[in-house]
Amino acid sequence: MEKSKVYFTDFRTNIGTGLPTKLQRLLKKAGIQTIDMEGKFVAIKMHFGELGNISYLRPNYARAVVDLVKELGGKPYLTDCNTMYPGSRKNALEHLECAWQNGFTPLTVGCPILIGDGLKGTDDVAVPVVGGEYVKEARIGRAVMDADIFISLSHFKGHEMTGFGGAIKNIGMGCGSRAGKKEQHSSGKPYINAESCRGCRRCLKECANDGLIFDEETRKMSVNDANCVGCGRCLGACNFDAISFHNDNANELLNCKMAEYTKAVVDGRPHFHISLIVDVSPNCDCHSENDAPILPNIGMFASFDPLALDWACVDACMKAHPMPNSQLSDRMGKHGFVDLKDPFRNSTPASEWRSCLEHAEKIGLGSREYDLIVIK
Repeated sequence: MEKSKVYFTDFRTNIGTGLPTKLQRLLKKAGIQTIDMEGKFVAIKMHFGELGNISYLRPNYARAVVDLVKELGGKPYLTDCNTMYPGSRKNALEHLECAWQNGFTPLTVGCPILIGDGLKGTDDVAVPVVGGEYVKEARIGRAVMDADIFISLSHFKGHEMTGFGGAIKNIGMGCGSRAGKKEQHSSGKPYINAESCRGCRRCLKECANDGLIFDEETRKMSVNDANCVGCGRCLGACNFDAISFHNDNANELLNCKMAEYTKAVVDGRPHFHISLIVDVSPNCDCHSENDAPILPNIGMFASFDPLALDWACVDACMKAHPMPNSQLSDRMGKHGFVDLKDPFRNSTPASEWRSCLEHAEKIGLGSREYDLIVIK
């Protein structure tokens, strides 16, 4: 099988040339203009960031992609689907308000913004997963699937469950409706160690499904297994390592389902993918805060192959040095630290990402083998 091509450029610029212009040059070198966009609807999937989080991709990058799509004759719109946890993006009204407050408006990005699964997260379509082992029909936001062409614009960063969030995470989880997100997250349930629990109730604020119970007498938290959907938000919220998962392969199952959802989204239509390794926070942009970056800003990547793109980004991160005064450097400095030779697992030991990329290759989403083409 021929290797996939992944194109890369760093964040260095010459005087008078901004990063959005450099991103457009990268996309052209990667061949985005070979897609026939004339008169076609083009969905650009990205994450608008939770209110309070400022590590999400700036609207300037989205505008660069939008302007290029319009130059090629396409009809672009930015899109994302609603969340299933508390925050600013759980319905279309609040989601759009959040996007606007974070700088994403038709004026700033140059195109409409559509919430993929509608007002309440229920406007979805059942999409067959060819070769799916865990998901036969993925529940994908209708506005995502109605597009003729699909482009993903991803912020590559850490994640408390899946190790990192890249193209596959942005597509598979991000394009799932609320029902689709629940299906992907329902593999395992968390467990709370009472001795480690401080009773701060930070995790309770992150639970949208009444999956946690706080005991006022003991000042400890516990899990309501009947309501918990295994989304992992509580895991990321706990600062005291009190929360873990009963099911040792819950992350692996989540990763496999996420890969299958991604395949459902991209199969049968032209697609193109972009990832930026910048502001590499340890947790997802879904958090209402962002910790200091764990890795330095590396650059911008583009490919027709979302799997090869994720592998290229992982390989680049593996070569990077940890940033001082970060969650990663703090953990690496602890007594008894065991180096896993993996910045994402060193940062969040309970996370796991390899199963996602391995399963994606198994089901034919793309290739692990790639040629990296550097653009100056």
